[in-house]
Amino acid sequence: MHFTSEQHLDDGVLEREFTLGEIPGILWTPASASAPVPLILLGHPPLGLRRMYPRLVARARRAVADGFAAATIELPGSGDRPRWAAVEEARADLRRAIEAGEPVGDEIVDALVLPLVDRAVPEWRDALDALLALPGIGGPVGYSGGVISIGVRLAAVDPRIVAAGLFAGSFVPRATFEEARRVTVPLHVLLQWDDEGNDRQASLDLFDAFGSAEKSLDANMGGHTGVPEYAGDAAARFFTRHLK
Repeated sequence: MHFTSEQHLDDGVLEREFTLGEIPGILWTPASASAPVPLILLGHPPLGLRRMYPRLVARARRAVADGFAAATIELPGSGDRPRWAAVEEARADLRRAIEAGEPVGDEIVDALVLPLVDRAVPEWRDALDALLALPGIGGPVGYSGGVISIGVRLAAVDPRIVAAGLFAGSFVPRATFEEARRVTVPLHVLLQWDDEGNDRQASLDLFDAFGSAEKSLDANMGGHTGVPEYAGDAAARFFTRHLK
C-alpha cells in the first residue's frame, strides 16, 4: 500500500488516498487516537470514486465520529481503471431492456454483476490485509453498503468481517441467494420501499435467505436517494453495537 496524498478535514478526520498495486483507495482515520480503532469498509456502486466521493466522505466522517476508521477502494472497471468488454456489453443490454420497458432477465443480471463480484471480492480482501497491517487500525471489521452481491460474498468468505450493513437496491444474481445462506454474521439491511430501480420482492427474498441468526430489515418509504437521516442513525448504532 502506497499513500499518495494526505489532508486533515475540519472535523478531526485524517484523509489519505492510497494505491494498492493499480487500485486506488481512500482511508479515513481519527486525526488523533490513543489506541487502534475498528474498521468499516465502505462499499459503493460502480460509478467511480470521484463521482461517489461526496457520499463516501459523509459516511466516513460519521464513522470516524463514532470511533472507527473507514476505507474504500475503486471497483474494477470504474473510475480511471480499465474497462472490460464483457461488463460494458452487459450494461448496454441492461440499458436496452430498461429503455424498451422489458424485464431485466437473469442472463443480463448474471453477466453484469457476477464478473464484478469475482474480481472485486479478492481485491477487497487484499485491501483488508494491507489496512489491518497499518498502525492505528486494529479491527474488528465491518462492511457497509455498496453492491449487495459483493457484500454478501465478502461476508460469506472472509471471517474478518464480523458485521455487515447492506443496501438493497442493486440487481441480484441467482447465485447470490445461495451464497446468502452461508452468511452468519449480524446483518442490518436497508431497503427503500419505493426504489424505482429495485425489485422489492427480490430484496425481501434475499433477506429471508440470509443464514444469520441476528438480522434486521430497515425498510423506509421513498426512492433510491431518499434515505431518511434516521436510517443512517440506525446503521451507525448497529456498527457501534457489533464492532466495539
